Amino acid sequence: MKIGIGFDVHRMEKNRKLILGGVTIPHEKGLAGHSDADVLVHAIMDALLGAAGLGDIGHHFPDQDEAYKNADSIKLMKHVNNLINQRSLMVSNLDAVVMAQNPKLAPHLPMMAKRIGEALETDVNSINIKATTTEKLGFVGREEGMAAQAVVLLKEFDTPLS
Repeated sequence: MKIGIGFDVHRMEKNRKLILGGVTIPHEKGLAGHSDADVLVHAIMDALLGAAGLGDIGHHFPDQDEAYKNADSIKLMKHVNNLINQRSLMVSNLDAVVMAQNPKLAPHLPMMAKRIGEALETDVNSINIKATTTEKLGFVGREEGMAAQAVVLLKEFDTPLS
């Protein structure tokens, strides 16, 4: 078993889609970034890469590389999943939290878990996504940005996945 932790932050910006966990959420602002800025998926990818001893997302998907401009983070996570599978590892359990003052994310959490589970080829029951506010404190509370943390447990498998 191997464990990894991931953390990511993105600032809010007008004229951007808000994408979290691969789900587009109606809101007047989205997250700024080189890719689609999916703060939740970015934190999860860092946790996966860390657990597998493969560095971080900046190493694999540099923000100076135009190939990743407006990239779909779910597609990037599928690539990360392939990398960990090549090391005979797969997700055993994932626990993540998004910190956002607004919008309310609870109605979207099941679809986020479904999209992430599909990308990681993992039973949705092994995926736990939570959301919290920061009680109007700090940059999240002022709605200047969002943050996410993820912890993942990887297990080894003997036979190659197809």
